[in-house]
Amino acid sequence: MTTASSTSEVLLTPAEVANMFRVDPKTVTRWAKAGKLSSIRTLGGHRRYRESEVRSLLADFEAGQHGN
Repeated sequence: MTTASSTSEVLLTPAEVANMFRVDPKTVTRWAKAGKLSSIRTLGGHRRYRESEVRSLLADFEAGQHGN
């Protein structure tokens, strides 16, 4: 995990997010393109995701899974 220097927000890689949701990293990229999850681009062009946003989405996701 890396942190953004200005806000000290923890940033996650697509693989880390995918592991949390138990999906393929490509799925995480599709979610970002669809606007379900916002991403930050590194200087090298790689996507990173805010941990706080990911955890919020995960909580919503799990709540939806248990509601069925």
